[in-house]
Amino acid sequence: MFKFLRKMRGQSTLEYAVLIIIIIGALLAIQVYVKRGVQGRLRSAADDIGDQFSPGNTNVTKSTTVSSSTKDTFMSGVTNSQLRTNEATITTMTQNIINMEQEFWGKTP
Repeated sequence: MFKFLRKMRGQSTLEYAVLIIIIIGALLAIQVYVKRGVQGRLRSAADDIGDQFSPGNTNVTKSTTVSSSTKDTFMSGVTNSQLRTNEATITTMTQNIINMEQEFWGKTP
């Protein structure tokens, strides 16, 4: 009878070992997907911050044009203004970084 109990104890230990190996294998298999997900979220957060900006070496040119058409009339001391077309606003912006070879971005060569 004692031999039978020893066999069962060995079998349960073997089953636990196999179960632990399967769990470790599954974690190793999904590690790549978890890593890519974390990197994707980090990149998304970095993209939300915006473009790189160097205060001393960045030239920004921004022009805004606002246009509309109105008709103004003046009768008996009363001014009447009527908007003929909707107001249109056009904004253009160009940005370039000068002295790029002298710029330090945080990594040493």
